[in-house]
Amino acid sequence: MTKGIIRDHPRRLAASVAVILAAVLLAPSPADADDRRGQTLDPNQREAAGRVVLDSGHVDIGPHYRDGTWTVRVHDDTVVPSVWRQPSEAVIRVRDTAVLPIPDDPAYAFLGQRPGTPVYVVPQTQNRDVVWVGWNTQDPGVMDTIQRGVTMKLTGVHGPGSLIVYLQSGNLGAPQVLWDSTKTLPQDLWVDTNTHTHANWVFGGPGVYLVALEITADLADDRPLTGTGVLRFAVGDTTGTDEAFTAGYPASGTPAGGDTTPAPGTAPIPAPASDAKAGPSLDGDGPDPAILTTVVITVAGLALVAAAILVLVRGRRAKRRAEAERSATVPTAEAGGER
Repeated sequence: MTKGIIRDHPRRLAASVAVILAAVLLAPSPADADDRRGQTLDPNQREAAGRVVLDSGHVDIGPHYRDGTWTVRVHDDTVVPSVWRQPSEAVIRVRDTAVLPIPDDPAYAFLGQRPGTPVYVVPQTQNRDVVWVGWNTQDPGVMDTIQRGVTMKLTGVHGPGSLIVYLQSGNLGAPQVLWDSTKTLPQDLWVDTNTHTHANWVFGGPGVYLVALEITADLADDRPLTGTGVLRFAVGDTTGTDEAFTAGYPASGTPAGGDTTPAPGTAPIPAPASDAKAGPSLDGDGPDPAILTTVVITVAGLALVAAAILVLVRGRRAKRRAEAERSATVPTAEAGGER
């Protein structure tokens, strides 16, 4: 039995590494999913003007309330001090460093792709080579005026592939799908006030994605508030950011480059990209060095376990040989004693 384990250990080790890679790259710690600590927003934080490409660092989407006006804004934490931006003036660039293979694990079947298919992943846990996108309801104007939370609603996605957003709490937690562009829209997501959350954003292939959101809430006096916005993603190194800035949402009455969300159901919802076109090859830059370090340490640990088993087996064989040699030499020693 032990010999079989030793002979088989390369295949077992490879399978174990594949599972570990899926867990490390796509399953964050619980603290990353919903972190209300460590971030407070300045009530006087300014709104910046002018186009900007956000391709690294921390970015949130959320409601903004000033002077009786409720809007959807991009909170840009890549600059100091942080600023608010209109969605029409911000392109979120997802570079090829975000490419990961679909894990060979039934838990990820909801992604709609075969295991090994490359997709673009903005991860729940920060990878410093990839823009880190989340959302927050921490604008002081929002927290001071609304009731206990907001509804973030995905109303449409226009792009060359699917968009799936999901949470995962811990390495062993089951994925929780929040938004899925391959399903019927709109899709609602409830978010409490003073919440700061990051999730996994999985894009089925490279290209320009326009993601239409609606954020609603009730004031303390029950008056409803509604804001809309179209997020602009340029996915893949070969996708032009100018194209993302000028792309118009394909719906009647929506101005090109504007932030008006179309009525639910008026925009085409693309099917998942085919396996052949799901993304570029995996050549090029790798994932976050910290992630690679974790993987290397884990693989090294597995190798040590395999080596320990091998040493144990060899030790037992050596012990048997030593006992055999000792039994062979004892009669000779006894004979010499009798002389």
